[in-house]
Amino acid sequence: MPQARGRAGGGGGGAQAGRADHRPLRRRDHHHHSEPSMKPTRHPTTTPHGAAAHRPGLGDPTVQPVPASVVEQVDAADVTLSNPKRAVISLGSNLGNRLEILQGAVDALEDTPGLRVKAVSPVYETVPWGVDPGSQPTYFNAVVLIKTTLPPDSLLERGQAIEEAFERVRDERWGPRTIDVDILAYQDVISDDPRLTLPHPRAHERAFVLVPWHDIDPEAVVPGRGAVAELLSAVGREGVEPRADLELRLPE
Repeated sequence: MPQARGRAGGGGGGAQAGRADHRPLRRRDHHHHSEPSMKPTRHPTTTPHGAAAHRPGLGDPTVQPVPASVVEQVDAADVTLSNPKRAVISLGSNLGNRLEILQGAVDALEDTPGLRVKAVSPVYETVPWGVDPGSQPTYFNAVVLIKTTLPPDSLLERGQAIEEAFERVRDERWGPRTIDVDILAYQDVISDDPRLTLPHPRAHERAFVLVPWHDIDPEAVVPGRGAVAELLSAVGREGVEPRADLELRLPE
């Protein structure tokens, strides 16, 4: 399945664009509430069986099925996740109900056969990257750790399907977006394949990626680039503001 090299964009981590399965995904009713402000019960969330209680005002996050080609490939592995691979996903949104959209993306990842969400970072608010100050809304950003039997190209396809379900538009470079779903790293894979660059080619220089990544995995390493902690020390935390009043919950 052809895919294009990842490209940077705003505080969303840089979309890894390519050809997604264009069959429509079924979506739950998605109510557009104003973004809630409430204290979290914990940060970060790191265990799959201790999900936080449902947060009032989030609505019912969306996105269920996966492309048929992916379902067939991983159906048997869905039960046992035999020999899963570890991957890191970046999420970013600066349009619509940003928190609800991020939560919907987390839930959609968990709904994917052959994939389990293992940890979800705290939420950060960041200034859009690469555009004039004040020209776009700020981003909400988070990082998710997963284990999966999906190969990288199928994982990318799933991310693109989630973006399409949330009506992500790609007609403007650095443009605002409802959601970015980017693969930051997949195991220790280093690949310059133009269809999918691993690790993400700009992950090591983006504070809005490194800060939440370090929160949920302080010992993490960006393959070929070094320890996340050291990279973060070099980049700094400027422009990445913690939103202690907001929380993403692990899917139940």
